[in-house]
Order: sequence, then C-alpha cells, then structure tokens
Amino acid sequence: MKRRIFSLELILALVALVGIMAVGVGQAMGEGDEDGGKIIFTKPVKAVVFDHANHLAQGLDCESCHDEIFQMETGSAEAGDDFTMASLYEGKYCGACHDGETAFASNTRCTVCHIGVKGYNKETSTGTEEKKGHE
Repeated sequence: MKRRIFSLELILALVALVGIMAVGVGQAMGEGDEDGGKIIFTKPVKAVVFDHANHLAQGLDCESCHDEIFQMETGSAEAGDDFTMASLYEGKYCGACHDGETAFASNTRCTVCHIGVKGYNKETSTGTEEKKGHE
C-alpha cells in the first residue's frame, strides 16, 4: 500500500513539474503576450504607434516583419540613422508593406500611425514599460 501511494505521489509531482515547465517555456517564447502589444516610437518624431494586434488581424505573423524588416530587439529601429519617413517612402521599415499596394501608402492616412504628443500621453498614461515599447 505504501508503495502504491508513493507511486501516485511521484506521478502527481511529475505532472505538476511538467505543467510548470510548460508555462515557463510558453512565457519564454512570448505566448503570454499573444498579440505583441503596442510599440510607440518617439524618434524621429513623437509619437508613432505600431499595434501588433492590428497587423495580426490582417493575417500577418511575427515572421512577416521579424527579423528581416525589423529586428526583434527593443530600440533597434530607432537606433538607426535611416529610420525616417524618407526611408519608408523608399520601401524600408514600414514602407516594405505600406507601399500603396500591399497596404495603404506610408504617405497617406498619416494620423493612423502618427498619434502626436497628445496620443503619446494617452497611450503612456499608465506608466507601464510595456506600453512605452521602444523607448
């Protein structure tokens, strides 16, 4: 009888351990943040918002942009000297898709992305680093 109880305890402990490990692996792979959240760029102008959820809703996935168009590293786009509207018009960064054919052109519908200082203040009012994105 003691041996059977020990086996049951061992099985339950293993199941619990596997469950904990699965949660940890899922979080490490980014599964805890299903849509990637919002990124608010503050350079070269304040502020431009990128909402991962909007792009996922259009059928895109992470690999659509990462790691060829954008590196998956906080601040990498803003760190580049070429992160400008002129570069977008040349097909770099957002302009790779926002070319007027794949998606609306980057020189149209400005306020969809450019939220300005008021929008920035509204988006970051919670003070969480997740909302601030690439600062």
